[in-house]
Formats: sequence, structure tokens, C-alpha cells
Amino acid sequence: MKEKLKKLLDNSYAPYSNFKVSSIIVTKDGKEFSGVNVENASYGATICAERNALLSAITKGYRKGDFKEIHVMNSSDKIAFPCFVCRQVLIEFLTPDTKVYLYTDKKQETYTLKELTPHEFNEENL
Repeated sequence: MKEKLKKLLDNSYAPYSNFKVSSIIVTKDGKEFSGVNVENASYGATICAERNALLSAITKGYRKGDFKEIHVMNSSDKIAFPCFVCRQVLIEFLTPDTKVYLYTDKKQETYTLKELTPHEFNEENL
């Protein structure tokens, strides 16, 4: 998975921050959907790699509970966690026990979504 993510980083469009991110989400039936961050001069229009990958799967008909794990790599030397917008979107479609694998070229850390979002906002809050 690490090599796939590393190669995918080349597709990132990050001319403003030069902080490239790639992501691959794996469904329970073994399909993989990839995404990269795509920046915009209007920063609010930027899309993160995690949401890009997840929304590609949703577009193909996958729904809440269909996901096994998500892998995220960034181009820096430090592990970077998904932003809070991405975490919120992941809460909507992944289960709390879903594994989140975070990579750099030299490091890897693994968390559950629950560890990244101990106090989630979900449909029960509405």
C-alpha cells in the first residue's frame, strides 16, 4: 500500500502549500479508491485526499459501513492527521473501529477512527 500511495502523491495538485497528500480507501469487498489533495487559489475550494478517495467510492455506489480501512500519506517527514473536515466526513461513512493508516516516506502509524474522533458529531446529535 505504501508504494501505491507514494506513486499517487505525484498526482497531487499542491502549488500553494507544496504539501502533497494521497489516500486510498479500501472497501470490505476489496476494492480500492484513490484520491489526492487538489488545492485552489481560493483555499476553501481545496479538496483533501481523504474526501476525494471516499467520495469516489460513494459515487460508485458504496455506502456507510462498506469500508474496511483508509490509508493516507503526506509528502513531509512528519505524520499528518486528517483535518477535522475530513474526520467529520469519515464519521459519516466509516465505523468507529475502522483502521486509519498514516504514512510518510519513513514512518507509519495506525489508529482507529474512534481514536481520532473521541467525541464525534453524528446523526444522534441532530
